[in-house]
Amino acid sequence: MQLSVYIEELLYKYECVTIPHFGAFLTRHLPAQVSLSGAFFPPRKEVTFNQLLTTNDGILAHHYAQKESVSYEHALRLIEKEVSNWKKRMKTQTLHFTGVGEIQLNLDRKITFSPLGSVNFNINSFGLSSFHRKPILKVIVEPKIISLMEDKNKNDLMFTPENDGTKKSGILRYVAVGIIGIALVGASYYFGDQYVSNQRLVAQEKAQKQIEKNVQEATFDLGSLDAIEVSITSELAPEEVVLDQVYYSIIAGSFRSLENAENKIKSLKEEGYETAELAQVNPEGLYRASYGRFATKKEAINLLYFLKYTLKEDAWYLEEK
Repeated sequence: MQLSVYIEELLYKYECVTIPHFGAFLTRHLPAQVSLSGAFFPPRKEVTFNQLLTTNDGILAHHYAQKESVSYEHALRLIEKEVSNWKKRMKTQTLHFTGVGEIQLNLDRKITFSPLGSVNFNINSFGLSSFHRKPILKVIVEPKIISLMEDKNKNDLMFTPENDGTKKSGILRYVAVGIIGIALVGASYYFGDQYVSNQRLVAQEKAQKQIEKNVQEATFDLGSLDAIEVSITSELAPEEVVLDQVYYSIIAGSFRSLENAENKIKSLKEEGYETAELAQVNPEGLYRASYGRFATKKEAINLLYFLKYTLKEDAWYLEEK
């Protein structure tokens, strides 16, 4: 049965994939990170497992029915059969979920989940992989010092004393002086040109800073403008949820039908949850019914802990932006 493959496919699109009577895989968005060692990690979704969320939300069964071309009820029966096999196998071995992770029982006979981390379920990071930055190495070129060394035998620098020896020696002196003069002129021209270039760069930087300062301090006379009347009308549907700030919601369930979501909220209010209301619709168009939507994270977490650990209710946390 390809149930683990279908779970992996759904984690790309949904924040929560519930397996009826077994548990739920949840995803959490993590931003891009750069470690101190120079490793770069793109934005990704971290996968966790919650064994308390066992109520069927219809996502897995609906997807399975489409893939296998069977009815929704038949898909539910096949999933229940597979879950029963998992519970039997988990007593003696580890369950492997392709691309997601591994589930097994620890020494206290409690379920533990180990994510593989090899698959990035964030579709916005498709094609991006982690890598290490290589440091930029500066290439230092050491100047070569060329020295004139005399030959040990000095045969090449010796002159045979002749009648015109004094004349040749004088000519060599003039040639040497001429070469030194040409070298000095060339050096003065080169360093002089470098100095002028550097001064030009300094002047350009000063001028650019002065221009930016003038622009920042400048005022512009745009004259008087006539008043413009703008009429804004709002035609939001009663069911649409408008978010003008960050909310922290405790989700009771996700539904494809708005009517079912409203019935769930009505039921929660009858049980005493006066803050129950619709939360933000997820990207796939599912309507979320919440125990409550709060302006602070602390209030939401307190209600979540009360529901899960005191009342043993199925609920999960959502940050709405």
